[in-house]
Amino acid sequence: MEFSCKDFKVGKCEGEKIVDGEVMPLVLQPPEPNKRDLESLLSTLRNNKDWFEQMIIKNSAVLLRGFDVNNAVDFNDIVETCGWEDIRYVGPAPRTQIHKRIWTANEGPLSEFIYYHHEMVLIKECPKKVILFCEIPPPEGGETPCVPSFKVTEKMLKEFPEEVKEMEEKGLKYSFTARSTQNDTSSMRGRGWEDAFGTSDPEEAERRANALGMDMEWLPNGGVKTILGPRPLTRVFEGRKGRRMWFNTLVGMYGKELSSATFADGTEIPRHVVERCGEIIEEESIQFKWQKGDVVFLDNLALLHGRRPSLPPRKVLVATCK
Repeated sequence: MEFSCKDFKVGKCEGEKIVDGEVMPLVLQPPEPNKRDLESLLSTLRNNKDWFEQMIIKNSAVLLRGFDVNNAVDFNDIVETCGWEDIRYVGPAPRTQIHKRIWTANEGPLSEFIYYHHEMVLIKECPKKVILFCEIPPPEGGETPCVPSFKVTEKMLKEFPEEVKEMEEKGLKYSFTARSTQNDTSSMRGRGWEDAFGTSDPEEAERRANALGMDMEWLPNGGVKTILGPRPLTRVFEGRKGRRMWFNTLVGMYGKELSSATFADGTEIPRHVVERCGEIIEEESIQFKWQKGDVVFLDNLALLHGRRPSLPPRKVLVATCK
């Protein structure tokens, strides 16, 4: 497929990188000043659906910049025009529905760093695409750094071949504790189990958790501990050059107050391996400064993403798609 389109102009952004011959993110701008309006953008997306999706897979991240995208309604029109099926978020982050398919991103304190992750990586069916829209850019910080997942696997295999082999063979097990039924926006992992599973009935919540591949242990304080495993360390997805993605949340959940990550048999993973993995992930990170109206499409099967601490205000909305 031809990797150019007359309906977009290829731009640049500060922080972009060339990874394995491809620029991340690929910046697409209006082809001329009078084509920046929302209707022109929607028409371009309708007429180039297959091409646009191929760009997301090829470059792992595509940034639409310079278009008149002003609010959640405009953002929802973009998401629906692309035609990908919605997938409901399941996870610990507190979020609020804003308009149709559009939600707030993690509502935890802006002062905290949200660690790199593939969205819903531990759930049986995770999104293929995570789409983010910047309505209010922060005055400082608040970037959404991304990491090409296969680069992490490459470095880990080079530095820890035996440890990686053992994790692959045994698999991984995770646990996470939701302390109560109610959301706690003072924590970036403060989502209550009722919101997470969409029900106040514990039996129904347990059924839904089991369907997602989780076991549950109810706690005396009304909270719940979810247990997931075994889960793979890496995965290879169709259409992505046979790359072996670091498709796990080992670093993000290892040794935390409310979460854990171990070998699937319950034995501990060496701390120095996990710590070095965290360093590798940061070394491979890519980030750009948000601008008002930016819309970025992430290939969730290929990229980890996070959130840098920022000063308020910051308003970034999200949609997740199959």
